[in-house]
Amino acid sequence: MRLLMSHAMVVVSGTKIAEEIGTSRSEVWRLIQQLRALGVDVAGHPATGYQLRAVPDLLLPEMLAASLKGTIFGAGKQIHHYYKIGSTNAEAMRWAGEGAAEGSVFLAEEQVAGRGRGAHSWHSARSMGIYCSVILRPAMAPSDALIFSLAAGLAVRAAVAEIAPQFVADLKWPNDLLLGGKKFCGILTEMNAEATRVRHLVVGVGINVNQVKFPAELREIATSLRMETGTEWSRVELCAGLLKSLDREYRSLVEDGDARAVIVRRFEESSSSVRGRKVTIEENGGLAGVTEGLDERGFLLVRTAEGLRTVVSGTVRLL
Repeated sequence: MRLLMSHAMVVVSGTKIAEEIGTSRSEVWRLIQQLRALGVDVAGHPATGYQLRAVPDLLLPEMLAASLKGTIFGAGKQIHHYYKIGSTNAEAMRWAGEGAAEGSVFLAEEQVAGRGRGAHSWHSARSMGIYCSVILRPAMAPSDALIFSLAAGLAVRAAVAEIAPQFVADLKWPNDLLLGGKKFCGILTEMNAEATRVRHLVVGVGINVNQVKFPAELREIATSLRMETGTEWSRVELCAGLLKSLDREYRSLVEDGDARAVIVRRFEESSSSVRGRKVTIEENGGLAGVTEGLDERGFLLVRTAEGLRTVVSGTVRLL
């Protein structure tokens, strides 16, 4: 793919491609067929050579690098791209444990074991969404990690608004974004930590971008940006906007002592459900009540029949 992009709109022989990447012409043919299966418009065949006829909407490092200059995800940081992977979060956690640099990015066209919070899976249609995980190494206590999920939600909201200001995403505590009451984005933050400090965080973001249908079990609860707006989106443009927004939120958190309070306030202002909404919480023995905002750490406050409760984690069901 990289070789074809460097010779865009030019016919490149199978022999040249094979020599450049150190493989056989039959393997080149197999790789070309894989690219076509991903929707890449490659003309030609083994006898005549191959030509990339259109720049594909693939989340390749070459497509994103220029937009990320000056961010923690630029400046030579590694962007890892996979056509198919189990989970970008699992891969990022593995790399982080082996010492990968802060700002490393992991992107996939397709996940076969995409994960949401808890035991939930994430439906990851091939080249239809953004499946992205980043490594961060903040100097803070594990108990403060929730703020990164809230900040990531704000970053996604800002990235969508930059492209389509008329569509205002609704944040649902702690890690979902909704349009028209249906989920189009989920965030999964995982960490490796000691008792008093975080070794590394991985923030994973899954965005439904260009899906036009979902499995039967998701149709009533899931949507995509394309389904809501009626137009196809550039995943490259949205992914670049997401990473730039994440960079802004992260820099603010690590450089500004007041940033946490500001993020909590902004999250409250961007959510229709963290104040005055009847909810049930499924984990922690279960509880029901009315939301009363977030505390200073970003945890959800719920007024129950027994009094005010602080919800540290759990699946929130809106009533």
